[in-house]
Amino acid sequence: MHILLSNDDGYFAPGIDHLARGLAGLGEITVVAPERDRSGASNSLTLDRPLSLRRTANGFYHVNGTPTDCVHLAVTGMLDTLPDMVVSGINHGANMGDDTIYSGTVAAATEGYLLGVPAIAVSLVSKSGGNFQTAADIARTLVTRFLAQPIKTPVLLNVNVPDVPLDQIRGIRVTRLGRRHKAEPVIKAQTPRGETVYWVGAAGEAADAGEGTDFHAVANNYVSVTPLQIDLTHTGQLSMIESWLK
Repeated sequence: MHILLSNDDGYFAPGIDHLARGLAGLGEITVVAPERDRSGASNSLTLDRPLSLRRTANGFYHVNGTPTDCVHLAVTGMLDTLPDMVVSGINHGANMGDDTIYSGTVAAATEGYLLGVPAIAVSLVSKSGGNFQTAADIARTLVTRFLAQPIKTPVLLNVNVPDVPLDQIRGIRVTRLGRRHKAEPVIKAQTPRGETVYWVGAAGEAADAGEGTDFHAVANNYVSVTPLQIDLTHTGQLSMIESWLK
């Protein structure tokens, strides 16, 4: 078993260190992560310059690019063979509902999925980051289950873990993505030189957080596991658009 790890918080982030230690012993672990925090990078690829790959003292590799760059580089150029699984995280913060569109954590896992590798994105729903070990234990549980019962086709799982001790986790629920309200307004500020700048606002509160959603599961101390797909075709509108174009 060869597991490729990545994230969007950077190779130095506590989440990826907990993840690597949490999965130790399940197989060969290779870590390829961004050289700096690339949260919100989504699925962007770097096409305007070359990428560099460097190894740190602890054996982690880092790339001067996006989370997608990291997985793409590792799978298509660095590794001699296709990894058996890509695990991204542990993200410091939620990736639920609409967050998945922007998330670099989910994007790293998505790149593995698009390259034919089963992938899991793991996030700790937290601002303080108090229970990374809980998320690492959950990740190990899921990877162990995959080892015992491999899924035959590529799968992309988005996992969100409540920020509580492991003994307070009530179980694991398979969920759908909820929906958030629109983001908070941008925050206007001035630089010391008097230039006007804008900070993107925080994510809005959940609008669709009913039973069955990732928001509802996590709020009730359940781990949320949402299978994702990458077919953006709105099949329900195909015939309507055909008629509109006639």
